[in-house]
Parts: sequence; C-alpha cells; structure tokens
Amino acid sequence: MKHNGMRTFFIIWFGQLVSLIGTAMTRFALLIWTYQQTGQATAVALLGFFSFVPYVLVSPLAGVVVDRYDRRWVMILADMGAGFMTIGLLILYQADGLQIWHLYVAQALAGLFEAFQLPAYTAVSTTLVSKAQYGRINGLRSTANAAAEIIAPLSAGLFVTLVGIDGVMLFDVTTFLVAMLTLFVVRLPHNHKPKSTEESEPFWQEVTAGLRFITARRGLLGLLITWVGINLFAALTYFAILPPMILARSGGSEMALASVQGTLGAAALVGGLVMSVWGGPRRKIHGALGFTAVSFLFGDFLFAIGRSLPVWLMAAAVSSFFIPLLVGSYRAIWQAKVPLEMQGRVFAVQGALQTAAMPVGYLLAGPLADHLFEPVMMPGGALADALGWLVGTGPGAGMGLMFVGTAVLGCLMSLSGYLTADVREIETRLPDHDWQTA
Repeated sequence: MKHNGMRTFFIIWFGQLVSLIGTAMTRFALLIWTYQQTGQATAVALLGFFSFVPYVLVSPLAGVVVDRYDRRWVMILADMGAGFMTIGLLILYQADGLQIWHLYVAQALAGLFEAFQLPAYTAVSTTLVSKAQYGRINGLRSTANAAAEIIAPLSAGLFVTLVGIDGVMLFDVTTFLVAMLTLFVVRLPHNHKPKSTEESEPFWQEVTAGLRFITARRGLLGLLITWVGINLFAALTYFAILPPMILARSGGSEMALASVQGTLGAAALVGGLVMSVWGGPRRKIHGALGFTAVSFLFGDFLFAIGRSLPVWLMAAAVSSFFIPLLVGSYRAIWQAKVPLEMQGRVFAVQGALQTAAMPVGYLLAGPLADHLFEPVMMPGGALADALGWLVGTGPGAGMGLMFVGTAVLGCLMSLSGYLTADVREIETRLPDHDWQTA
C-alpha cells in the first residue's frame, strides 16, 4: 500500500506540476501586461485580492463537497474550470478586447476553483501515504511550486517574444489537460464517509463541522490565528508589491523581475528538495514558526534595503529557501491531527480562515504604496531625509520601507506562537488521528 500509494502520489504530483508551470507562465505574462497598462502597484495588487476573496467565501462549502464526493473528480472538475477560464481570456485577447477588469474576474474564478482543488489535493495526499511521509510529500508539493516559479518567468518571456501572450495562454490550456489525464489514470482510495454526512443531518451543520473541530482544539486554533497574522504581513509586501517594487527600482526591467522570480523559485526548489528528503524537523512546530520568523526577518529586510539586482537575488534566496520547510511542517501538523474523514471540511475552513487576511493585505498594499509610502520617500518627501539612508529615495523606495515593516512585524507574529503552550506543544498535547496507512 505504501509503495503503490507513493507511486500514485507521484503520478498526480507530476500532472499538477505541469499545470502549475502553465498557470504560472500565464500569470507572469498577464502581470507584466497589467503593469504596462497601468503603471500602478494597486492594479497588480488587486489581482491577488480578487483571487483570494472567493477562495475564502467558498472554501467551507467546498470542504463538504470534498468529503462527500470522489476527491479525484473534484480535482478534475476544478482543473477543467480553470482551463475554460483561461480559454475565455485567450479569446478576449485575440479579439483585442482584453481589459484589466477581465483579469480581476478571471482571478476570482481561479480562486473559486482553487477552493475545491487545494483541500481535495491535500486530503488525497494524506490517504496515499503513512504519517511518517507527510513532511516529504509536502516537500514535493513545494518543490513543484518552486519549479513552476523557476521555469515560468523565463519561459513566459520567451513564449511572449516568439508566439505572444495568446501563445502562453494556449500552452496553459494544454497543461490543464495533462493534469486531468493523470487524474484519470490513477486509482484512489474511496473517501472515508464521515458520520456527519448522514442524510438526516442538515447541510449547514456539515459546513460548520470543520470550524467546530478547530475551535474545540486550542492548539490548532492558536496555530491558525498565528498564521492569519503571518499571511496578512506576507500579503502586504512579499505577495502584493514585490513585482512592482522591482520594476520601479530597476527602471521597468522585465529581466530583473524575471531573475528575481527565478531565484525565488530556485531557492524554493532547493528548500523543497531538502524537505522531501529530510521530512522537516522532528518537532514540526519549529518549522512552522521558527523558519517563518527567519524568512521574514532576513528575506524581507534584504528586499527592503536592496537597490540592485545582486541584493534582490540574495533576498529572494534567503526568503524563499525556508518557505517549503515552513509550509511543509505546518501542513504536516494538520494532516497528523485531523481524521481522514474530516480532512476536506477542516482543511477547507483552515485554508479559508488562514488566508482571510490576505485580501485585506492585497487591498491595502497598493493604495499604501501608491498614495502614502512612495510619495513620502521621493526626493524631498516627508521621510526621505530621515529614512533615505536605509531604503534610498525615488521610485520603489516607499515600497522598500513597507518591507522593513513586514520584516519586523512578520517575524514577531511568527514568534508569538511560542507564547502559548497549546501551540508550542501541539504535537504532544493534541493526539494524532488514529488511522494508519496499511
């Protein structure tokens, strides 16, 4: 079972890897297009905002679907929906009718499909391997994300030059077909039908079952609250304004941005490989909190003070290397503590709540950068003389100052989890689920 389960996981993982590359290529090409059309950080940040809002709203319902129905088909239909969404953008672009608001709608649909796909993927992964392998398979998932980050920027740039943005989107559609094909050819364990899916129980109770499970366990609740704060600070800078900051400080150099994003992917790839071989620290809580603090403190601070490509590349390497380690450790804790039959609902609620602050971060990031921090860090600005020695002045310096804030606040937020015993000792205080892979 363990051998076959890992083989099945690898087949699914490969399909998702190919799909991730195609999606990342399209997002990179359209991100550049958006910035070229508007020249504003707000427009870029809103892409993230519109992707997270439906994800947060729909996830609790998606969790019930994941637990009730065949998780393989949930993933297939989610991939199919994302593919049709990309086809819609392709048609609009070829008709010369693509507008910024179309991208916002597309991002909202992408978030909707991810609300179903991500908890289904995580729950399927858990059923295929033993608990001892959770850290490793999470490392492999991070490796796939990292590989997409490496390949996508340079590949998208090459594709745009050779066949245009519409060629990138057409390639993306083919990658969705690959992902769907791998799901068709594998056999998965049947969902463990939960007691709460009895026909007599109201649907709304199933929707809230994941939330009730989390709130009844102080360790999981405290860990989740900590990650809500972590994601807020990450969204404010690292996710929302890093691309426009690099573009602003490099004179709009697409190669500089591609190099930074490629380094982010390369460092995450190394981190993912380390996690897939190592499996993470014995006490996963140190990975979930300690590595996060290190990534914030050193990575964000180097981005803040960097004014040249070598420094940005160093920042990308430092910040991104730890991401697979911290995400893999965090995810492994949840996989070990949540019963298989409830993982769809619990993971969906967990995902919705821990990312609920991210739309706020995206929504605030652009206006804060464009209308507050950038103006005060221009030559002669209110804070230029006081803080120019740290982050410089001129285009991008205000966004650099925002990175200083998240370096400090994100680090402190991560370490705050250690203040609560139920979180700090979650792996011993809260029992693992009692199911073992045969």
